[in-house]
Amino acid sequence: MRPRAAALATLALAAAATLAGLPRPALAQDTAPAGGAAPAAITGAGQRIYERARPLLLQVRTLLKTQDSQASVGSGFIVDPSGLLVTNYHVVSQFALQPGRYRLVYATVDGHQGALQLLAFDVVHDLALLRPADPAPLAGLGAVALRPPDEPLARGARIYSLGNPLDVGFAVAEGSYNGLVERSFLPTLFFGGSLSPGMSGGPALDEQGRLVGVNVAARRDGEQVSFLVPADAVRALLARGRGSAPVTAPAWAEITRQLTAHQAALTAQFVAEPWRSAGHPRYRIPVPQETFMRCWGRGTPPATRGLQFERSDCVMDSRIYVSGALLTGFITVRHEAYDGSRLGALRFGQRYSASFRNEFVGRDSPQLTAGQCVQSQVASAGLPLKAVICLRAYKKLPGLNDLVVLVATLDAGTTGVQGRFEAHGVTLASAQQLARHYIDGFGWTPAAGASR
Repeated sequence: MRPRAAALATLALAAAATLAGLPRPALAQDTAPAGGAAPAAITGAGQRIYERARPLLLQVRTLLKTQDSQASVGSGFIVDPSGLLVTNYHVVSQFALQPGRYRLVYATVDGHQGALQLLAFDVVHDLALLRPADPAPLAGLGAVALRPPDEPLARGARIYSLGNPLDVGFAVAEGSYNGLVERSFLPTLFFGGSLSPGMSGGPALDEQGRLVGVNVAARRDGEQVSFLVPADAVRALLARGRGSAPVTAPAWAEITRQLTAHQAALTAQFVAEPWRSAGHPRYRIPVPQETFMRCWGRGTPPATRGLQFERSDCVMDSRIYVSGALLTGFITVRHEAYDGSRLGALRFGQRYSASFRNEFVGRDSPQLTAGQCVQSQVASAGLPLKAVICLRAYKKLPGLNDLVVLVATLDAGTTGVQGRFEAHGVTLASAQQLARHYIDGFGWTPAAGASR
């Protein structure tokens, strides 16, 4: 089962539906026993790794307080000799946000069970640190050692992911280490192996049994393409959370603090990178660098009669899972370039205006307020534009908002460009900075500007 319906988990690596029909990563956080590939057959080395780590593996369960029904299940592992253990934040998110309704328990490979306390979490990297309410059963069992950061793995090295897939029993999935995921804002490891629902929060170990990363997500549209949170994030959480008092109140304030820091770093890096050229003969159109985004393009077939267009969608794979369907901490940029020379000015104007009106701020969400929008006509480097800027505030994350900026050029009778910029989970100051940066990205191409 799962406390959410999608994914790079955060990476929350957490992405889901295809955006306007373009290829998009389909990522699945794996808390739910709902179908999935079985772990591949393991080698003798994998068997040795499993037997050595077996006493340190746990299943982490979120239960309704009033009964033993499971609300979510995941995996975890002991990371400190005192019995502290690590799992994914998304495995325990229901408890973190509603501790009065849920409780946490663990189950060992041998079937021993006990209550758990949440000490700290890292919502951005999808990690949580817990300890048993009664430390005696887990104390003294040892701990999974973290691979030293100065010993990088070679691409193709064998690693071993452990957990309880589909709630059917503890297992090991053998695969390969493939380095960091390319073009990801958050550091995420590419694991060439199968992760199934229920393995979230389990350890991925090297051949010496040391932690390389933590299971977090898998691609739904591929095979043997899975993702791990790097061990460095575990090291940082352990240093920060060891000795903390247990979380007993809803954790919205701490989540807000972490997300606010994340959006500041994301905004600073995004506006520091120059826009790329879209290659349009008339307009300068803001297209982001692909440092931590992927851009997909498409156009109308050559034989299409009437309105012609080319479209670009640039998206971030990494999204931060907070709760339920609430994913945040990402940016998307889109534009459509229209050519209506086959239609004439009147018909083009009708179609062009209708396309802009069809844009929407976003679906209704119980997590967000209604959108507040302002519209104006502006000029960017002499190019006349219509701009609509909308904000929707998060009800339980004070100070954070979703931003939408819609732009349309207003200069020509049979050509035009419309753009859409979205930033999820940003402060008002960041929203203003991002909106200005986006609008300023429009203008004339040098040749078009000289010929006007």
